Amino acid sequence: GDPVSTKENEYAIIENAYSEGYAAAKPPVVRTGKKVAVIGSGPSGLAAADLLNQRGHQVTVFERSDRVGGLLMYGIPNMKLEKQIIDRKIAIMKKEGVTFVTGTDIGKDIKASKLLHDFDRVVLACGASNPRDINAPGRDARGIYFAVDFLKANTKSLLDSNFEDKKYVETKGKNVVIIGGGDTGNDCVGTSIRHGAKSVTQIEMMPKAPDKRAENNPWPEWPKVCKTDYGQEEAIAVYGHDPRIYESTVKEFIKDKNGSLKAVKIVKLSWEKDPATGRMKMQEIAGSEQILDAEIVLIAAGFLGSQKYITDAFGVELNERTNVKTAPGKYQTSVENVFVTGDMHRGQSLVVWAIREGREAAHAVDESLMGYSNLVIQ
Repeated sequence: GDPVSTKENEYAIIENAYSEGYAAAKPPVVRTGKKVAVIGSGPSGLAAADLLNQRGHQVTVFERSDRVGGLLMYGIPNMKLEKQIIDRKIAIMKKEGVTFVTGTDIGKDIKASKLLHDFDRVVLACGASNPRDINAPGRDARGIYFAVDFLKANTKSLLDSNFEDKKYVETKGKNVVIIGGGDTGNDCVGTSIRHGAKSVTQIEMMPKAPDKRAENNPWPEWPKVCKTDYGQEEAIAVYGHDPRIYESTVKEFIKDKNGSLKAVKIVKLSWEKDPATGRMKMQEIAGSEQILDAEIVLIAAGFLGSQKYITDAFGVELNERTNVKTAPGKYQTSVENVFVTGDMHRGQSLVVWAIREGREAAHAVDESLMGYSNLVIQ
């Protein structure tokens, strides 16, 4: 049903914990002498590092970016997650004994073999950062960016110089087309609007969900209804209409004579059942093409799993979705002493799932080191 004050209650509880000292640093009294390397400082890596350090293991977190936080730092805009929230927790983890090494890309700057030699266990928490592309004619046009690169550059420029360095994708006065829905697409909508875009259009392949619960979707099932997030709400306020075009896809990127993007051709889709497989498949609707002005396109079409160079460096087995393979419900990879967690393990998902996986992976690592584990993962 309609939202209640759960978010505000949780926020008040944790802020009270910090102000009253309940969330202050509590270094472990006893150290085990075991060393664990965590590769990646996103929500899953941080959750694993936090619990393993509480247990008394010496934890080092390696991050290839210049700041700790991974997706939390650079993938989520400030209007959704202010970065001092991350910095506050990182400062406490440092006081508790966790070591953070930034600007270091494992598999490139440091060999996997060295990490396996120097540490008793390694946890891969590198995310599912391999973006899905749109292979349509004109893809080489200037002005097309992956959403994650767009959002990272925006936040980094904000934090480094309050945008004075101009090292971000300028959308002011431009027509922006975003390919893909979901949280990432919505963040691109909101960010583009706040930079003063002339227009913002969001292309979604799926049909529009109903505005209210269908009879076959009763409470307490998750409500399969149309969600209008802050980005779309701001678009409605600024431009007077919802930015989303449903059941459509990009058929061509149209370039000007200099090779820069000037428009996109989209086509409407229909969903039909394949009689051979029984699965639903998309079909283009003939004659439904439409041209949209666009100087900027942001591709927010999801991710295809972990990046190859890091999985190759450790030689871990992958599943058919290029996620790191483990036994069901387990976190041990095919390589001895190497564990995996988060999006790199389950594929692109939510921050809350990443945190849960990080805690469960920490329990598995602790058990492998000590023969048992008393870590509480709830």
